[in-house]
Parts: sequence; C-alpha cells; structure tokens
Amino acid sequence: MNEFFTWELLATFSGACIGTGILVEFLKGLLPGLPPRLLSYLTAAAILLAAQLFTGTLTLSGGVLSLLNAVLVSLAAGGGYELCRSAVAKG
Repeated sequence: MNEFFTWELLATFSGACIGTGILVEFLKGLLPGLPPRLLSYLTAAAILLAAQLFTGTLTLSGGVLSLLNAVLVSLAAGGGYELCRSAVAKG
C-alpha cells in the first residue's frame, strides 16, 4: 500500500468514519469554539462530498445522500472515539 488513504477508501463507510474521527480530534484543538458534534458532521460531509468529487461520482442525488450519510458517519466516528476513551480510562 503506497498511500494511507485513497479517495475510494474515504468514500466507504468505514473509511469515512476513520477519516472523520482522526480529523475531528486534530481540528478540535484548532477550532475550540465549534461544538464537537457540528465539527464532526461538517468533517464527515466534507470527506464524503470530496470523495465523490475526486472519484468522479458526484451527482446531485449522490451529494444529497452524502449530507444524510454524514450524520451516520459522524455519529459512528464519535461513538468509536467514546468507546476507545472509556476503554483507556478503565485500563
């Protein structure tokens, strides 16, 4: 594997969740006034839309679905973070 992420990977649910989780943790320190859930949603939406744009699959209906799917990706990424955080706290 020559790349850490590919646009094809980021277009999948698992790739978008991982990318969202990593970027949100990085961006939280840079944008402390933005609510984390909003930051997570905006990040997920940007990843999903960019992945479709750069893979040449972006359409109007696909873009609208990406905005809805960003809710699922955002919630899954946040839940994964909370699971890891609670495991470390117990640990």
